[in-house]
Amino acid sequence: MTRRGFLAAAASAAAAPPARSAMGLSPDCFGISRAPREAFEYLQYGWERGAGGVQAVLASADSGYLKRVRERANTLGMYLEITTSLPGEDDAAFEATVRAAKEAGASCLRSVCLGGRRYETFSTIEEWNAFTAQSRVRLARAVRVLEKHQLPLGLENHKDWTIEEMVPLLRSYSTEYLGACIDWGNNISLCDDPVAVAEALAPFAVNSHIKDMAVEEYGDGFLLAEVPLGRGMLPLKPMLASIRRQRPNVKFSLDMLTRNPLRVPCATEKYWVTMPARGGVYLARTLSLVRAHRPGQRLPSIDALAQEERVRLEQANVRQSLDFARDELGLRAV
Repeated sequence: MTRRGFLAAAASAAAAPPARSAMGLSPDCFGISRAPREAFEYLQYGWERGAGGVQAVLASADSGYLKRVRERANTLGMYLEITTSLPGEDDAAFEATVRAAKEAGASCLRSVCLGGRRYETFSTIEEWNAFTAQSRVRLARAVRVLEKHQLPLGLENHKDWTIEEMVPLLRSYSTEYLGACIDWGNNISLCDDPVAVAEALAPFAVNSHIKDMAVEEYGDGFLLAEVPLGRGMLPLKPMLASIRRQRPNVKFSLDMLTRNPLRVPCATEKYWVTMPARGGVYLARTLSLVRAHRPGQRLPSIDALAQEERVRLEQANVRQSLDFARDELGLRAV
């Protein structure tokens, strides 16, 4: 879509009144406009935009604050999931968050092992192995707390674990309180098939980041971009059905990041350093997928847009996705 087309779409979406969807919002939907990520305010912000729930952070463990969060979610008829970090050297902070989330009425938690991207963060297999060992220790400590308080946590596939690694990882803890926050697009960056990822992680699903993706080849690999639901290459209805069939009570939170496309340098040597067991078949399969879904025009970049135009585009992308989820995917508020 051209710059003019983006701005026209943004203006059209901003003018229409919000309609309710059962799909919620992740905290990353509003990285440009800097919407509040704190639960009490984000619930209101999401409701005003037609969302059915939110993933958010807690600003305090104060019982009065947690009561206000719980009452706001109940009054608005919205679900609440709390995003948090895994335990560090001390379990105390993690346990305090788990306890507070439960008191605030959250149905579950969401976390990640790696904040960045595997192929950018690590330069040697030794670095990756150290990370995996540390992650296993942190997850084991998290499980003890989660089982104590009986609150499940969804671990997001956050451009870190391949599907062959993440399924055994989750299975190894053998607990109903540690599962997956299935991100629909992240593992494309690791040369995983997105449909296979959804199917493999569906039995473990605690929560989910729903998104649509567009791709475009470049010299060192391919570009990967979030786009409004229905505008990309993902088979959204089959993926949704696969997860719902195995975990019918899972909530779906939109993870629509309005940003420049990410570069996935899968044609470079460094990209494969931490994935020695993967061979040319993964590269060939992924590049075939990319070439089969060439965009009609270059993937959108926000660099040329003024700040206020970026904000309008971001709001429009979220609104269009909420509408699509409600009207085309059956994620309707009841």
